[in-house]
Amino acid sequence: MQNVIFAYMKRLIIIYCWLIAGISYALADTKETNIIGDVNGDSDVNVADVMLAVNYILGNESDKLIFSNTDINNDNTIDVADVMSIVSIILYGDVYNNVVINEAKGWLESAYVKWEPFPEASSYAVYIRGGQYEEWTKLDNMLVRNYGTYGRADMVGLKASSDYAFKVVPVLYGKEDETKAGTTDYLDVKNYSREGFAHKTWTKGVGAYNDDGTLKSNAKVLYVTKNTAKTIKCSVKTSGKGTTECTGLQHIISGYQKGYDTTPLAIRIIGMLEKNDLDSIGSKEEGLQIKGNGKDSELNFTIEGIGEDACVRGFGFLVRNSKSVEFRNFAIIRCMDDGLSLDTDNSNIWIHHMDVFYGPNGDGDHSKGDGAVDVKSDSKYITVNYCHYWDTGKTNMFGMKSESGPNYISYDHNWFDHSDSRHPRVRTMSVHVWNNYFDNVAKYGVGATVGASVFVENNYFLNTQKPILISEQGTDALGSGTFSGESGGLVKAFGNYFDRKAKNFKYYTQNNATSTGYDAYEVDNREEQVPESEKTRAGGFTYNNFDTDDSIMYPYSVDAAEDVPDIVKGYYGAGRLNHGDISYTFADNVGSDDQDSAYDPVLGALIDGYKSSLIGIFGGEDINSGGENGGDDENGESHEDDDSEGTTISSDVECTFNQSGTPSNNMFTVVNGNGSNSKGYATVNGTTYTTCLKLETETKIQFTTTIKMEMTLVFGSQDTKYTIKVDGVKKTGTNGVLSLPLEAGSHELTKADTGNLFYIGLRALE
Repeated sequence: MQNVIFAYMKRLIIIYCWLIAGISYALADTKETNIIGDVNGDSDVNVADVMLAVNYILGNESDKLIFSNTDINNDNTIDVADVMSIVSIILYGDVYNNVVINEAKGWLESAYVKWEPFPEASSYAVYIRGGQYEEWTKLDNMLVRNYGTYGRADMVGLKASSDYAFKVVPVLYGKEDETKAGTTDYLDVKNYSREGFAHKTWTKGVGAYNDDGTLKSNAKVLYVTKNTAKTIKCSVKTSGKGTTECTGLQHIISGYQKGYDTTPLAIRIIGMLEKNDLDSIGSKEEGLQIKGNGKDSELNFTIEGIGEDACVRGFGFLVRNSKSVEFRNFAIIRCMDDGLSLDTDNSNIWIHHMDVFYGPNGDGDHSKGDGAVDVKSDSKYITVNYCHYWDTGKTNMFGMKSESGPNYISYDHNWFDHSDSRHPRVRTMSVHVWNNYFDNVAKYGVGATVGASVFVENNYFLNTQKPILISEQGTDALGSGTFSGESGGLVKAFGNYFDRKAKNFKYYTQNNATSTGYDAYEVDNREEQVPESEKTRAGGFTYNNFDTDDSIMYPYSVDAAEDVPDIVKGYYGAGRLNHGDISYTFADNVGSDDQDSAYDPVLGALIDGYKSSLIGIFGGEDINSGGENGGDDENGESHEDDDSEGTTISSDVECTFNQSGTPSNNMFTVVNGNGSNSKGYATVNGTTYTTCLKLETETKIQFTTTIKMEMTLVFGSQDTKYTIKVDGVKKTGTNGVLSLPLEAGSHELTKADTGNLFYIGLRALE
């Protein structure tokens, strides 16, 4: 019922705003008060406060308004939401009696809670109870974040339990008010799967966490944001004589390279980090470098994202000489070369629940970048699982030619989402590939070369034309799937599902081998060994049967291949929490796999234009002030809010829209606008836009020009009618574009037919 009332009130207030435009009110001198909603400072909340707030929005009487009392939702902007809240205070008084919890869930060794902004709160204290916490325990302040329209807190380092609960306490006038707290129901937290080679020879917990999910007792925690990556400080033991206070993320990580400090370190990423945010990079090819003092140096690092929006863009990670390092729950976008490169003498490295997107847009087979996750040069006991690869080109390469072995890698529950090749491509190493989802893979799935032994078990291959290849034999030797001129490696296969729908599908076993041999030696049960008599056509290599040796293999529980897609795409599946905050659906080119490997410019534009919706830390750091897109326009320029009456256009301008419908240029005002990122795309002057303003019944776009101009409007790829009302007159474009001249004056664009507007351009004609 309350939602219905508020929806009705919103309509009334919008109408009211227009009725009272231009009317001024004689008010008493403003007196500062602490009464939320008391806009005019007369110690009462009544219709006069509503009228003054509306006038302020319209540009009138702004000098008599108490901003802090009026900005009820604490988003540094006074708008219709604040007016609605003032009306609610007048009508209902204690409608905001308690913090309203919108969403709360447990996940994997973590849980989160989201709530509506409390009108009187300057910040929030969030507590958790359950699991290892017998009493209410306060979360670190950096975990309690402001997203403008909601608050959010995430707690990590939780052991499995079904009795967790959050309590969100608003801070009112400098004090926590328990009487207005909101509390969640019980939340169920599960453990990450630690089935894999990374944990086989390391019982102390990979990274900064114990195997039960809790932080190690002496662990240090660093919270890193775009604002603090250069200035964050940490004391690191860098000699036998004492510690050094290191400043900046790379400097801190490099301090461990001295080899004197093995104190567990949890580096928690908040929001988005870009290359320019860093103090420095240790690798000019990859980005941040994690390096031990010598082979397999114990580091105990965990680099993790908080929530579902943590990501890095413009750089990747190089790991060398390191043991006990974990990467989890963040995205890598547009890395410099490889997203994650485990290069040289690493062991017990765990990479999981990551989203990996395109690297740099290069030429030829580097149009999507180079490696997503590569493991090479005597790196061993590695687990790569529950990662989501978004149309990556050269996804995973395991092994070079110099490995001395044995080098064991486990590779499970990954989602290869329209990616191309190397899932993985294996040289020399022994790799267990199990329960992965090959989803419309363009070129090939698993490839074995140079004496590799690969056990491919219970995977699901959907529309994958070459699921398994051995170099120089079987399908590869036929020429239609050639991926390597190197000698071969052997593949043992069991329990895999092939839909066989791909136009060029080929898969040969020893039971139906071609004249050039087979792609995999298929067994009847997982314990069956590959006979020593089976050798690769090129190189004469045999299979080492590592997977049936109990002294080598780890315990694991395999899922049925048919269940893999639902598991990998489910809540506890591949990628970040809730599958991250970047949403994109690929077009399936079923039967045309040779077309699938092309670079997707729409996805490229989406990740290039991505902006974190994080505003800041409640009561602390301001990270991206200005709303959902951090107050930046499409060109990265910041604009302050302004009223439409005071802004006129007299030269060439452009305007696009973010996902919430906010214009990138403050010379345009949108009334009742909603945005979207699922309405196709539009390309203008070589730039592709994926977010738009939906043209709905009440949507208005207003602007004022001082000279005659040509206006160009661009609609989206999903639109079929290119119509809009310009100053009340319906106009129709062609091929997604409408161009027409505009005289000087005030103008308004409104809906004619259902459509989506991606771009407005104005060009001076005088």
